[in-house]
Amino acid sequence: MSLFRTKSVEQSIADTDEPEHRLRKDLTALDLTVFGVGVTIGGGLFVLTGQVAADFAGPAVSLSFVVAAVAAGLAALCYAELASTVPVAGSAYTFSYATVGELIAWVIGWDLMLEFIVGAAAVAGGWSGYLTNVLEGTPLEIPASVADATEGWINLPALLLVLVLTAILIGGVKLSSRVNAVAVAVKVAVALLFVIAGLFFVKTANLSPFVPESAGTAGESGWKRPLVEILFGLEPVTYGWGGIITGAAIVFFAFIGFDVVATTAEETRNPRKDLPLGIFGSLAICTALYFAVSVVLTGMQNYRSIDSADAAPLSTAFTNAGQDGIANIIGVGAAVGIIVVVMILLLGQTRVAFAMARDGLLPPVFAKVHPTFRTPYVITAVVGVVVAILAGFTSIDVLAELVNIGTLFAFILVSIGVLILRRSRSDLERSFRVPWVPIIPIAAALASFALMLNLAVETWARFLIWMAIGLVVYFLYGRSHSRVGRGPQKETKQPA
Repeated sequence: MSLFRTKSVEQSIADTDEPEHRLRKDLTALDLTVFGVGVTIGGGLFVLTGQVAADFAGPAVSLSFVVAAVAAGLAALCYAELASTVPVAGSAYTFSYATVGELIAWVIGWDLMLEFIVGAAAVAGGWSGYLTNVLEGTPLEIPASVADATEGWINLPALLLVLVLTAILIGGVKLSSRVNAVAVAVKVAVALLFVIAGLFFVKTANLSPFVPESAGTAGESGWKRPLVEILFGLEPVTYGWGGIITGAAIVFFAFIGFDVVATTAEETRNPRKDLPLGIFGSLAICTALYFAVSVVLTGMQNYRSIDSADAAPLSTAFTNAGQDGIANIIGVGAAVGIIVVVMILLLGQTRVAFAMARDGLLPPVFAKVHPTFRTPYVITAVVGVVVAILAGFTSIDVLAELVNIGTLFAFILVSIGVLILRRSRSDLERSFRVPWVPIIPIAAALASFALMLNLAVETWARFLIWMAIGLVVYFLYGRSHSRVGRGPQKETKQPA
């Protein structure tokens, strides 16, 4: 009963054809690209841009996005190869099961739960704050008692949003794709409006110096400091190149979209061709928008005057410029656009948990597929209720960093997985191949680990506690119920 037993690629693919577990294949390359853009452009663009500019990088926040994009791009190459080679729901979990073994697969599946569930709750809460700001002073103003779990007793808008999106996801992945397409069109239009209109208010003086001089920070406790400072005895600093790297570790939250694309592999019509296109297309579009928006934002107002606690920095920039009409349009558009981020994070989590339940590592009831909609409706409903409760009754202020560390950890394992599968299964058909192996996978793993080191010590502590809980669950349930552990299954060999 080895902890590192693997599930063959052929068996993983064969499982997708089991009648009780078969999902409907409705998605195209365009659908996948829109999904990626939908989940990627959200809190990172509309909220974190202002926070990182004010607290860490100044006008060089655009370089923070570039650094994060390079790390994400390296990982995207590895995701594209594995997703097109093993087109099965579960993303990094499934890839790890086929390469480094069951225990690591469980760890990464448990890690992805942290990423998607906590991320969905965080974004739902952020959307509620955006909506409350937009409706403030209007007849539709939301009372504080039901708009914020901290000041009141429930965050009702966030809770209702999650439940409605859960119903849409149960209704079918194509329905979800159509809803996503409308919302993506809105928020891309809002981002372009901000860039084009904002150019008329840019002052070059606000962009100088582009990389502010590094300065020490005071008052940060050991728990709040980046782990790299503790390990190497570095003094805490802000701005400068150190601030750019720390900012990149935080805005990495903005680049988790393409790994969600990989979770939909099993519902893609032509995964070997469409998955790489969807992954790279969404990443390229989002990187260009992030760079342009961050340059314009810091050009419109001095980074020192940006309130890092502002939940709507893009709208505030136009308000300060005396353009309330544009500010309101951006606020409404952002509120609409952030909705689908929640939906796609929910989608990603349900597909990972579905794959784990089909393998026996979670109770098999979670792998049930709706007879009409062909969606994993049981796990979708369960995840929806859990996220709704988190979003409605808790106030979590460190979610972005917690999601980041989970995502970066997944990227490291996927990068290593490419190297292992190249050696162990060189016979597999690969419609996309990572170039310059082993340089690119190693660089992807090192870049992700470097960004992890720039996250706070308290983030690492919470992450390790979550991982420890996951190991307890695995040894109490998953290990003894694993389908792979119960004995050999039928395998369907594919031609090399």
